[in-house]
Amino acid sequence: MSRLTAVLSLILAVGVFTPAAAQETTVRIKDDPGRDRMVITIGRFDLPVPQADMGHSHTHHGVFPPVGTVEIPVNGYITGFDYEVVDGEGNQLPKSLIHHLNLIDPRHRELFLPISQRMLAVGKETGAHSMPWLLFGYPVAAGNPMVVSAMMHNPTGKPYHDVEVHFYLDYVKVGRPWPLFEVYPFQLDVQFPAGDKSFDLPPGRITRSYEASASMDGKIMVIGAHLHEYAVNIRFEDATEGKLIWEGLPLEDDKRELTGVTMGRLYRKLGARIYADHRYRVSVTYENPTSDTIPSGGMGVVAGVFMPRGGYAWPHADPSNLWYALDRAHYMRWVDTGRITDPEEARNLLATLDAGEFPPAEHDDGHGDHDHPDEAHDHQTGHTHEH
Repeated sequence: MSRLTAVLSLILAVGVFTPAAAQETTVRIKDDPGRDRMVITIGRFDLPVPQADMGHSHTHHGVFPPVGTVEIPVNGYITGFDYEVVDGEGNQLPKSLIHHLNLIDPRHRELFLPISQRMLAVGKETGAHSMPWLLFGYPVAAGNPMVVSAMMHNPTGKPYHDVEVHFYLDYVKVGRPWPLFEVYPFQLDVQFPAGDKSFDLPPGRITRSYEASASMDGKIMVIGAHLHEYAVNIRFEDATEGKLIWEGLPLEDDKRELTGVTMGRLYRKLGARIYADHRYRVSVTYENPTSDTIPSGGMGVVAGVFMPRGGYAWPHADPSNLWYALDRAHYMRWVDTGRITDPEEARNLLATLDAGEFPPAEHDDGHGDHDHPDEAHDHQTGHTHEH
C-alpha cells in the first residue's frame, strides 16, 4: 500500500493539473470568438498505408499522436462539435482516418464510475453533433485542464503526410440568458472499469455487458454509441426494473461498412429518468461471420448528455481513488494493459508502475468508474459463441 500511495501522490503532483506549456506541442487550443468556437489542433503526423498481418484484412493498425493537455480558454457552455482532417496544404482528407478521439476532464468524475470524466468521444462513424443551444449547454471554465487523446488509422490504401486534425467546439458565452439547462456528458462501457476498451471477436455471436449505478439522480437527454464492424446492437437498460431505455443499431452503406449508429434524442420525450439507487446495464452484441477471431475487433460504449436533478452539482474526481489512478495511467499511456476488474490486480499494477518495472504504453483506447468500484458488477452474458 505504500507503493500505491506513492504512485497516487505522483499522479496528483504531476498529472492532474499540469499546465499546457509543459505538455506536447503537437496538441494546442485557441479561441475563435468571431465564430463562438474553440479550435483544438492535433498534429502534424504521417499516416502510412498499413500492412495486414498474416493476410488478415481485419488487423487494426493505429497511429497514436502524443497525448496532450490544454487549458480551456473561455467561460461558456459547449453546445456542439464538428471536426475535420487536413493535410499540410489544407486539403480535406476523409474523416474515416480518425479511429477515435477523446477529450477528458481530469478534475471531474464520470456519472457511473469515479474515473476522469469523458467530455467528448468521437469515432469514425460519429459525425458532427449539436444540441438546441437555447435549451442545453455543457458548462466549462477558463483555465481548466482538458486531456486530448486520439488514435488515427488509415483504411484508404493511400499514404498521407503532415496530417492535422481540427476539432471545433461550439459554445455560448457566459452571461447570456441561454442555455436554460446545464447538462453534462457521460459514458458507460462494456469494458469498464479500467484498461483497454476493445476486445477480440471470435467467430459467431458474442455479447458483453457491464452494470453500474449513477452517482446522482437526473435524466438522460441524448444518447449514442460507438461500435465496430459486425455489431448487431447496443442496449442501455435499467437492470433494477428490467426496462430497456434505448437500443442503438449500426448504420451501414451499400458495401455493408459501418457508417454510424442510430441516435437517441430522448429530450423529445422529456428525457429518460435515472435513479442513483438503480443499477444500469450496457450490453453489446456482435456477429462475426468469418472463421477467424478478429483481434480487438469489438467495442461497445454508450455516451450522451445527462441533466442532473435540480440542486445536484457535478462531482469532482477523487485522484486518490484506485480506479481513477489506474484509468489515468492508462489514458495518459503510462501503462498499456488489458481490461482490469479485480482491485488487487489494479493495486499490484500501480505498485509495479511506481517501482518503474512496467513498460510504457504503446497505445491508448481512451474510452472511459462508481462510488464503490470494488462492488461494480461485470456481467458478461456467457461469451456465447454461435457458429
